Amino acid sequence: MPTNPGPDSGPKFVFVTGGVMSGLGKGITAASTGRLLENAGFDVTAVKIDPYLNVDAGTMNPYQHGEVYVLKDGGEVDLDLGNYERFLDADMSFDQNITTGKLYKNVIEKERAGDYLGKTVQIIPHITDDIKRRIREAAAGHDVCLIEVGGTVGDIEGGPYYEAIRQFAHEERDEDVLLAHVTLVPYSKNGEQKTKPTQHSVKELRSIGLQPDIVVGRCEDELDADTKEKIALFCDVPTEAVFSNPDVEDIYHVPLMVEEEGLDEYVMDRLEIADAARPESERASQWRDIVTREQSGTVTVALVGKYALEDAYLSIHEALKHAGLEHGIEVEVLWVDAEEMANTHERRLKEADGIVVPGGFGTRGTGEKIAAARYARENDVPFLGLCLGFQMAVIEYARNVCGLNDAHSTEMEADTPHPVIGLLPEQYDVEDLGGTMRLGAHETAIERETLAADLYGESCTERHRHRYEVNPEYIDELETAGLTFSGRANNRMEILELQDHPFFFGTQFHPEFRSRPGRASPPFVGFLDATIDEREQRVNEVEA
Repeated sequence: MPTNPGPDSGPKFVFVTGGVMSGLGKGITAASTGRLLENAGFDVTAVKIDPYLNVDAGTMNPYQHGEVYVLKDGGEVDLDLGNYERFLDADMSFDQNITTGKLYKNVIEKERAGDYLGKTVQIIPHITDDIKRRIREAAAGHDVCLIEVGGTVGDIEGGPYYEAIRQFAHEERDEDVLLAHVTLVPYSKNGEQKTKPTQHSVKELRSIGLQPDIVVGRCEDELDADTKEKIALFCDVPTEAVFSNPDVEDIYHVPLMVEEEGLDEYVMDRLEIADAARPESERASQWRDIVTREQSGTVTVALVGKYALEDAYLSIHEALKHAGLEHGIEVEVLWVDAEEMANTHERRLKEADGIVVPGGFGTRGTGEKIAAARYARENDVPFLGLCLGFQMAVIEYARNVCGLNDAHSTEMEADTPHPVIGLLPEQYDVEDLGGTMRLGAHETAIERETLAADLYGESCTERHRHRYEVNPEYIDELETAGLTFSGRANNRMEILELQDHPFFFGTQFHPEFRSRPGRASPPFVGFLDATIDEREQRVNEVEA
């Protein structure tokens, strides 16, 4: 594998911008391109630019921005970083997520410290210089760096970033920088692919001094030849630089689609690294083999959360998909709104072969999540509880097995008579909410001859995001009653399980964040094993 595309050339930079509307799939387009470049033997990394004023995504509502993705180093970031980790099979760092809040915080702190020696601190050059510095530092040591700019061209928040890109392209060699612009190509009522939104988007981009090298058209279907020629003519790019990125059933098929379009070959030619790439016959094919693996049969998993929004639980959905790919079976996720479960949870949960209760914060829906854990425990339904789901399982067991009536978490009920879940000791004096939880990768020691040991071995290192934990004062009572804490970090409970159950497993950490296609998360693999067995048993009972 090449460590540099050419002698003394340094990294190559691919900027990905978007036009017309947000949510077009810039991140998936960029990640898919990166996947193909890795298949060709290059070391690829990524940077996600989020123009909002938040320092990080940690305090943002999932309804507005999807899940908060947690990195190995504890960074709370946009969910697109999760897509980059999954597609590139690489661990990102918090430095690879640039936000306006992070930029301004750094520049203002330097101004207060007198680092600018009395100069007037301005957007140009101080903010733009900081943007360029962060991109170059993130790219160091890699062959190619993909930089995705969130939002759409023309957004007032994105102004400094587009100016920084313009300066960046001026400072680097032409063959070291490529600008790809992703736009919407809608259909008219008479079925014609319309290029006017793309033309206006590129016009906006050119008005700020940026000319795209590549235009990627997002459309329901592949772009017609006439559509490509029209985009090329009015956007001043070669026809061969206009690419289709049509809708597909599964985002993991996007690399296959853009490969058929020749996007990766064009990028390598334009960046002058094609000669350093592996021959096509020797390029890695594991991705294609994994995502096109034949699947037979379906299992249904109930995901019991308080957000009726797939993006709020994106990594869990993807981890279930990865486990399904490993088993050669399709996983159908039944989205269950916890708040709508009251008095009907048994009817709704009976539709599922397994139950997942995800993480979260706040009181909303917790009663129903506790009810879901009880239903799974009492009816031998495979259960996976993650973070808050782990805590809800502890509360349910304390109430209904240990007889600790009104047991709860002090997060939801400060005056509970039995605080089986309590605040982490290091959180007692914490006042700020942003970036102050127990975050990132921590090691868990695992007890031998347990389900956790079967899944992980002697230990595991997984990512965390929580303020509350199992209260150590209740551990003996819970374990005496039959609950097993099979994973611990000193006196901190990390994994729970029930011995006499098909699969009842909970983790204080978030294993979904490390799951990848071809390297599915162990708890999800074990959960799906049990879920498949449960479905087969139910089918056999019906047939009998």
